[in-house]
This record gives sequence, C-alpha cells and structure tokens, in this order.
Amino acid sequence: MEKIDDIDRRILTVLQKEGDISQRDLAEKVGLSQNACWRRLQNLKASGLVLGTHTRINLAALGYDLTVFVMIRTRHHSREWAERFRAHVEQLPGVTDFYRIGGEWDYLIKVVAKGIAGYDAFYQKLTTDFDLATVTGFFSMETIIDGRAVDLRRMR
Repeated sequence: MEKIDDIDRRILTVLQKEGDISQRDLAEKVGLSQNACWRRLQNLKASGLVLGTHTRINLAALGYDLTVFVMIRTRHHSREWAERFRAHVEQLPGVTDFYRIGGEWDYLIKVVAKGIAGYDAFYQKLTTDFDLATVTGFFSMETIIDGRAVDLRRMR
C-alpha cells in the first residue's frame, strides 16, 4: 500500500465513527467533491485498509449483560494444536475478540454472555477436549471505552 495522506486519514477516522455515513456527507466532512471522495474510498477498500462496515448493537439490551476477559495458558505450542484450538474457539458463541498474546499467558478471549450461567456454559464448551494448563476469567464491572475510533490524524 502506498503511503496515505491527511485526507485519507480524515476519511478513515470518520468511517470508524460513522460507518453508515452517506457518500455525500463523508465528502462534505473531509472537504472533497463526492467523486474524489468516492475514488479515495475505493482505493482504501482495494488496499485492504477498509475491511467492511459493521453496526454496533446493545448486547446488554438482548440479555448479554456479562463481559468476561478469559486468559488461557497452555502446555501445547505446536502449529497443529494452535490451529485446532483456534478453530474450536472461533465456533464458540459469545466470542467477540480472540488474541494470541505474549507474556505469562498464551491467549486472551473476550466473551459476552447472559450472566454467570451463560459464561459457565461457554467455559464448559471451551475446555471440552482441550488440555489447557490454566483458564481464568476477569469479569468486567463497567465499560469505560469500547470500540473507540482511532484518530489517525494524531497517530503518526
């Protein structure tokens, strides 16, 4: 990808906050004509910088009122085991984010569940057929920042 300029940064910053913004409003916010804005947006999509548009929903309103950050330590580090574990976690309901991390822990999973009973059901499915050394959950008591847009104009 060629280097992006300040206008591309403005487009990306706006899109993070308002993914469903109209082409006309986006062009107006970033100071371009609609055609110029459309061409830049197509280039950003083609380059892989824009991965899609998502709608955020209020999961708590649907009963998913518990967020758990699950830390996992494993005894296994082969590529085959990791691929099998990744496939297992990807199919588990409630997983919103999944990372392989460095340090004392090997994996971090962000899970939403319907209370403790919902998390327990997730935990039982997570640990079935996998030899995990340690699994611990950190329960969120309050969301302070979630899905925050990155202001690319200030990040250089």
